[in-house]
Amino acid sequence: MTETTTVRRSRITPEREAELYAAVLDLLREVGYDALTMDAVASRTRSSKATLYRQWGGKAELVAKAMRFNKPGSISDIDTGSLRGDLHALVHREDDCAMEQNAALMRGLFMAVHGNPDLLQAFRELLVDPELAEFHKVVQRAVDRGEVRADNPAIEYVVHMLLGAFATRTLLDEQPPTQEFIRSYIDAVILPALGVRTH
Repeated sequence: MTETTTVRRSRITPEREAELYAAVLDLLREVGYDALTMDAVASRTRSSKATLYRQWGGKAELVAKAMRFNKPGSISDIDTGSLRGDLHALVHREDDCAMEQNAALMRGLFMAVHGNPDLLQAFRELLVDPELAEFHKVVQRAVDRGEVRADNPAIEYVVHMLLGAFATRTLLDEQPPTQEFIRSYIDAVILPALGVRTH
């Protein structure tokens, strides 16, 4: 499968691939996942539908890969020397405007996941599992440095806590997540749960 994918991908330049992914995300923001069609993507990007299916297999994989492409680098590449520094640097990868746009996009996709098993599978394989593995590396470095005890039960819930901050910010406060809010949440909730001093 990997070999086939490599052969197929050689037909599309990185610039063209980036253009396609940007168009997919624009369409998602405009109409949502359920109303998004491969015909619409083909029309927006001046591509043939056959090319899109040959390259990505279907809508779920195309959307998941567009979301992954939109991620600003690898989480585990961040290494400031402290867990607090790493988590704050993670927040700084996106400004408030991008954070608001991406949070709204993710909320819509999370709702779509419940009725689309193929989207759920693509999300798990291409986004969720890789992100969890990357995040585990960041936390493991903190354990190796002695910042966090290896038997701290909160380690298993760091991602849950962080995602919860994004999800509930709009629901409870009726405001989009911001860098300032997420940073203060990290210092007040996540780091104390992990036994990390914030000062």
